[in-house]
Amino acid sequence: MTQHDANTPPYTSGHDANMPPRTYEDGASTPPYAYEDDSARTRAVLERFYEAERAYVAAGGPGRADFSAFAVCLAPDVVLHQSPGLPYAGEWRGPAGLERFMAVMGGLWQSMEFLEQRQSVDGEEVVVTSRVRFTARATGRVLTTTIVQLMTVRDGRIREVRPFYWDPTAVAETCGPEAVREIRGRAAVAGFSGPEVGHPA
Repeated sequence: MTQHDANTPPYTSGHDANMPPRTYEDGASTPPYAYEDDSARTRAVLERFYEAERAYVAAGGPGRADFSAFAVCLAPDVVLHQSPGLPYAGEWRGPAGLERFMAVMGGLWQSMEFLEQRQSVDGEEVVVTSRVRFTARATGRVLTTTIVQLMTVRDGRIREVRPFYWDPTAVAETCGPEAVREIRGRAAVAGFSGPEVGHPA
């Protein structure tokens, strides 16, 4: 199991950093065979993914930012499993599902700041531990919490993500009951699997 500090670029191990970047059809700057092992390749995927996420949120998120750099890190059958008790609980499938999830997050949170992050990579399996500070859009309340994500990366793309929040109830309370009901009501009308519309607010 390899420990990786998120402040250190993972792509510095596994290929020659002096080589000029190249572009491939899948959007990756380096082909899979350039990495010395699966763990190095996985760390490079994670670096691209989190950089794309940061850029997407900074540019204004859904409706304002380009999702393509984010989407290229995802497998066509990617699944995001959000825990029961969260306002956005349920399964979000495919890149389109994750884009809808980001729209929900943008509606609930005014800001999302990663205070620290650590990654443990073992081949294609990843554990990411993040300390995050959220500010709710509807209430203005601030929540600082820990999230642990179990991730699977295969063929250079993220296939599955299972986040675990330290206190899901605190997330709903911070967002406020009206905001939570609105999100679940929109999900019921849309008729897609995430979030779970049967959860009480």
